[in-house]
Amino acid sequence: MRDMRWKNAFIPTLREVPKEAIVKSHKLLLRAGYIKSSSSGVYSFLPLGWRVMNKVMRIVREEMDAIGAQEMYLPALTPKELWEETGRWKDYGDDMYRLQDRKQHAFALAPTHEEVMAEIARSHIKSWRDLPQIWYQIQLKYRDEPRPRGGILRGKTFFMKDSYSFDTDFDGLGKSYNKHYDAYTKIFRRCGLSTTVVSASSGIMGGSESNEFMVIADIGEDTVVKCSHCGYASNSEVAESIPVRVKYKSAELKKVHTPVEGSVEEVAKFFGVEKHFLMKSLLYIIDDKPVFIVVRGDYEIDERRLESIFPNIRPAHSEEIQKYTGAVPGYISPVGLNIETYADMSLRDAEGMISGANQDNYHYTGIDIERDVNVLKYLDVRRVKDGDVCKKCGSPLEVKNAIELGHIFKLGTKYSNAMNALFTDKNGERKPVVMGSYGIGIERIMASVVEVNSDDNGIVWNYTITPYDILITNLDVNDKETAELSEKVYNEFKNKGIDALYDDRDETPGVKFKDADLIGIPLRITIGKKGLKNGNVEIKLRGTGEKFDVKKAELINKTMEILKNG
Repeated sequence: MRDMRWKNAFIPTLREVPKEAIVKSHKLLLRAGYIKSSSSGVYSFLPLGWRVMNKVMRIVREEMDAIGAQEMYLPALTPKELWEETGRWKDYGDDMYRLQDRKQHAFALAPTHEEVMAEIARSHIKSWRDLPQIWYQIQLKYRDEPRPRGGILRGKTFFMKDSYSFDTDFDGLGKSYNKHYDAYTKIFRRCGLSTTVVSASSGIMGGSESNEFMVIADIGEDTVVKCSHCGYASNSEVAESIPVRVKYKSAELKKVHTPVEGSVEEVAKFFGVEKHFLMKSLLYIIDDKPVFIVVRGDYEIDERRLESIFPNIRPAHSEEIQKYTGAVPGYISPVGLNIETYADMSLRDAEGMISGANQDNYHYTGIDIERDVNVLKYLDVRRVKDGDVCKKCGSPLEVKNAIELGHIFKLGTKYSNAMNALFTDKNGERKPVVMGSYGIGIERIMASVVEVNSDDNGIVWNYTITPYDILITNLDVNDKETAELSEKVYNEFKNKGIDALYDDRDETPGVKFKDADLIGIPLRITIGKKGLKNGNVEIKLRGTGEKFDVKKAELINKTMEILKNG
């Protein structure tokens, strides 16, 4: 085993929280000397951090190999021509890093590798006898994130395990998909994370079906909709729900002077009603034409849902709102206007509603959606909220923030058709290979463990991905007996193949204990003159804070027992 003494190690712990860090994992990983920022969204992994990353990658490799996947390593620099075959050179937009070589050939720094894998498949898979195949890699990816956040949770460069399955038909794809589903469950469990699996949008990846593996966390940028009764779970982008039920009351359409700010809150307060009696009217532009999207006042529009239905949609500018409605935002509605209108499902059969009258400081009351609004179509575009009703069982839904760890896709033949990746079946017919794509964010696992397993003093690693299994803390480095025992214990653990870090620094106990808690190694052995007077050394379990003394002669066996059961 490699010799690792803290005095010679590079572990740059910090006492102050860096100003740029907001989320807990970012703060602790910086303070504990695991990572260092090079620029916004770009990080170096320092020795402790790289040890954790390698342990995560080892677990990933073991579980991928167990399902028969074969590891490759693909280029990050990928030619424009491959991306043009599938249309994603354009579709990826500003998220893709593009560059040219000295001969003016265009390349992309790959954010993902479907095209590269499909190109390998079309070159070498010729017959049904060559299938099925599962190939994977662990590789740096590049995405020009407009707003990097959360430290390594969302960066411009990141490590991803991406794998790809190739089958003769959709039944085979289903088997490959299920293999990945099971492997992912094992990977996250071994890393110490409890995940929720949700149905999800395939987005730019395409395909017929996808699932995300999520960790519930307050700082998560994704939103999970769950039903605790029937087990339904979905990403909020594609979640289905029944709006919270309300009782409407029909009324005559009237125009009322409302000398208040046009927000839902102020208008509801002015009329003395709940927000669900308001119709929120929002003007958008699609292909240079104005379009109204209306939703009940107690809901928000989910912009990603909206964009999945209308890819070219954008919010109207203030001057456009004035031009098409004659009023400023907050006082507009489709009532009385010849503008194409789509309504959210929350407004079906709504009556007695309040919305803008297309005149500053005036609102309509008594709006009947069927009578007064020419709705072209009802859509599901609202953001699901707590208390919405589960479509499957009728129970209330919960909405939780979550971190996405992995995403699996049934791509089908989208890429093989576009790139002519064909094989000859048993009947001699040429058919497209049926593909699946499966990703795991390596840094996201590391950061998520810190988010859910930490306290006010620092990180709490589990035994599978901790940088070291044991921290041996010598409290009296200048005392001969203490130093000799510390050396002896350290070397015995090394000889047994145990990853041990030996804190041999000439620092105060307070400094050593603070650093120990900060870096989060799960088991600390403390050796000092005071304890040795009674022949004892102390063991502390970082996760529970439990401390107990053991006789020095029993230390090795007791520690090995803890590690075995850890």
